[in-house]
Amino acid sequence: MSYHNPVLLHESIDALDIKKDGVYVDVTFGGGGHSREILKRLGDKGKLFGFDQDPDALENNINDDRFVLIPENFRFISRFLRFHNIKKVDGILADLGVSSHQFDEAERGFSIRFDGDLDMRMNQKSKVSAKEIINKYDEERLANILFLYGELRNSRNIARTIVEAREDEKIETSFQLREVLKRFLPKAREHKILAQIFQAIRIEVNEELDVLKEFLEQTPGLLKEDGRLSVISYHSLEDRLVKRYIRTGLFSGEPEKDFFGNTSEPLQKVGKLIAPTPEEVNINNRARSAKLRVARLKQ
Repeated sequence: MSYHNPVLLHESIDALDIKKDGVYVDVTFGGGGHSREILKRLGDKGKLFGFDQDPDALENNINDDRFVLIPENFRFISRFLRFHNIKKVDGILADLGVSSHQFDEAERGFSIRFDGDLDMRMNQKSKVSAKEIINKYDEERLANILFLYGELRNSRNIARTIVEAREDEKIETSFQLREVLKRFLPKAREHKILAQIFQAIRIEVNEELDVLKEFLEQTPGLLKEDGRLSVISYHSLEDRLVKRYIRTGLFSGEPEKDFFGNTSEPLQKVGKLIAPTPEEVNINNRARSAKLRVARLKQ
């Protein structure tokens, strides 16, 4: 099954500062590229847990006694680690991108390149697909999603056009949606605008930003002293949340100060933002927007 080459592979694993007998979590298992690299660096007593809610990823399971793949959304990381009697871990890795496999399967509806059902569910058991959002959300709700998650300034006009078009015929495929919105897609910017629209719908379908917030809030309670968090994001909405949480322990506002003016952020930034080299982007176009941020539990 075709999965992408892992982005920032060595940089993200180096950032975990792997201990041979440590316990680690790869919350976005996918094709297993990052997990295999972690296992290479672990000794016989090391342990790695992988999370992935996409049933297709389960076909990439690694036959290794040190590895456990948990078929769940990583928003439930604490619950399922407790189930496996794990209270604290040495490091957590998250690669927040949609896998090439999901983009390349037309029937999954993630890609603007193929005509497929408007689906976009990372978890095929989820009830809400892109089809429901496009055909059932009211105009204001659609406009808000397109503005907040797609950063589209003309979100209201796009939403109105969708609502008017679906009165004549249900919008069920990606090419149908493209046809409905063709007046907003000038040739020079067609790909970029479509990508923003699809990103907005996908984030809503999978509650991606809520999942990321819930996950980040759990990490300080899961990390051992000096434990590491390594997060690769691909768009500004994700990166902003990761950056703010590492810096302040909050997603908005500023942390409260004590009597002496000190704040109590749970995490501490490690190093600077890491971006792919031009060589990596040249080999793997998917890496072009990737950003790696690293933190450790404050002592």
